[in-house]
Amino acid sequence: MPHANARLTVHGRQLLVDRVLVDGRKPAHVAAELGVSRQCAYRWVRRYREEGPAGLVDRSSRPRRCPTRTPAHVEAAIVALRLDERRGQQWIGDELGLCARTVSAVLRRHQLPYLRDCDPLTGEVIRASKATTRRYERSRPGELIHMDVKKIGRIPDGGGWKAHGRHMGKTFAQKKARIGFDYVHSAVDDHSRLAYSEILDDEKGRTCAQFLARAAAYFADHGITTVEAVITDNHFSYRRSYDVAAVIAAIGAKHIFIKPHCPWQNGKVERYNRTLQTEWAYRQVFDSNDDRCAALAPWLEHYNNQRRHSAIGNQPPVSRLSPT
Repeated sequence: MPHANARLTVHGRQLLVDRVLVDGRKPAHVAAELGVSRQCAYRWVRRYREEGPAGLVDRSSRPRRCPTRTPAHVEAAIVALRLDERRGQQWIGDELGLCARTVSAVLRRHQLPYLRDCDPLTGEVIRASKATTRRYERSRPGELIHMDVKKIGRIPDGGGWKAHGRHMGKTFAQKKARIGFDYVHSAVDDHSRLAYSEILDDEKGRTCAQFLARAAAYFADHGITTVEAVITDNHFSYRRSYDVAAVIAAIGAKHIFIKPHCPWQNGKVERYNRTLQTEWAYRQVFDSNDDRCAALAPWLEHYNNQRRHSAIGNQPPVSRLSPT
């Protein structure tokens, strides 16, 4: 891939060199045709003569030497003071006679955590950090299953405000009416993004356990015969349910909990929930809750078999599964 600011790709550079060395044309004329300077044309010709085709490949912009970089022994002193004293860059800079920005750059270079994320007594990291948002993907189907519940308001008979406008629900009787929620339970395979969802009446432990058993059977029907681990948040229906623990043990999997207040660790099913809302629940106006519930299965079939997924090369999830 060429440099972001390069005027010519590797093919364009080879074209320039061929026109100069093979066709015998003047570099200035070829440079004008290709929209680069004469200096640029002479540079690529010189590199080709010295290194051959390898000389036309992009080079790193990193300097070979950095004489103004902070010496290694000074960086070591900065790191030692941070670990021992747990003080900020201004204090460390005053102690060592350095600029606070220099100290900050050294701390970031050595990937030391921010003081705000650390225990002031021990220096250990105790608060959640966005550093855990690094993207990952398991290497095989079934290695990790993400599981979560999305609560969506039910649609009253005859349609809600999307069908009739914002004036819907202004009367006392309409405000008093409690239509409740649908609990959409979902499980997503980390590697293939194959998804399974059901609309259930609640999110109790027994309900979650029964859903997980059916999800495992669904995955098995699609070639994922072994589930090695299931990751969930820390909701009591997952953490404290004996039924969920029994089902996970029965399928031979390990239960993993995300760090509290870090939903991005269960990000694949969280992102799936967003897609579920925008492409199924709120994409069209439904006249009743039953109509919306009936539309889930066809949408799920489309999601797994036809919808292109950008995270897996614009292919549907089923493309990553072995035919059964």
